[in-house]
Amino acid sequence: MATSFKTELLNGIHAFGTTVVRGATTKDSFKAALYLASATVNASTTAYSATNEVTGTNYTAGGVAVTNATVPTSSGTTSYWTPSASFAWTTVTLATAFDCVLLYNSTQADKAVSVHTFGSTTITAGNFTLTMPTNDSTTGLLRIA
Repeated sequence: MATSFKTELLNGIHAFGTTVVRGATTKDSFKAALYLASATVNASTTAYSATNEVTGTNYTAGGVAVTNATVPTSSGTTSYWTPSASFAWTTVTLATAFDCVLLYNSTQADKAVSVHTFGSTTITAGNFTLTMPTNDSTTGLLRIA
């Protein structure tokens, strides 16, 4: 597979299906939502759902907006993209254990992009931040090799 094709996929250039609804030429908006440790959110998840999403003080259903100032790129045979800022929730209380974040495309019918898990966590009146990895071919958040 051509490396340029991989980067073009991340940029939404190619559409193989017959259900293409792409009309805009601007980049899409993405969000990150947190899910309970008891939730089943994984590679088979197709879209954002409020079912089993965390609830608590200063947490808004649907999660936080993802800062997308990074352009997909490639190195060697790997194309990659990482949000340009960490996912952050401030002064939240999330008393029920949670352990994953769903990255989804809020412009395209809330379609799921990726699920990332971490250790089970609770937080009381504190800040919770998921720090983004370095945007490169070995640690970028999304990598197509």
